[in-house]
Amino acid sequence: MSTQFTLPPLPYAYDALGPYMSAETLEFHHDKHHQAYVTNGEKLLEGSGLENASLEEIVQGSFGKNQGLFNNAGQHYNHVHFWQWMKPNGGGNKLPGALQSKIDEDLGGFDKFRADFINAGTTQFGSGWAWLLLKDGKLEVTKTPNGESPLVHGGKPLLGVDVWEHSYYIDYRNARPKYLEAWFDNLVNWEHVEQMFEEAR
Repeated sequence: MSTQFTLPPLPYAYDALGPYMSAETLEFHHDKHHQAYVTNGEKLLEGSGLENASLEEIVQGSFGKNQGLFNNAGQHYNHVHFWQWMKPNGGGNKLPGALQSKIDEDLGGFDKFRADFINAGTTQFGSGWAWLLLKDGKLEVTKTPNGESPLVHGGKPLLGVDVWEHSYYIDYRNARPKYLEAWFDNLVNWEHVEQMFEEAR
């Protein structure tokens, strides 16, 4: 098994994120969907010339060149962080100081950032992700299709939310905005966001 393609265990119990994200959603999302990206990614890595690269390098190196490998490596990378970006009793608007100051400076404050982030996720047509990222020293909110992330567009992802239907359909059916609000307000692990912010700086 390649070290780049290993399914990480969830950092909490399957039922720990309820009622905002059910155990059933996590079982399908982590054990089936994420596992499939790992299994397929590992197969597609063979003979790609990227066997010894880091996961980040595989994502960047396959983008636009090896679509099959990119689709699986990109989604694997996104999900490795997605599980870390959530925690029981997360969310809230008490952010670590340096991150809060930067959000005030670059994004017009927490409330505007929250609205823009939820809007990015709501308006991403079809499958994809919404992001908070750092690029050229500035925070930005953006969205990407499918398995793309800021990593392939010159930015560093700090927070991402999965808006593929498998992320919310069991719990919210087609009500994506409701899922995004519940996720942002109750599940975000701001400590992990801060850690990625510190590393990206």
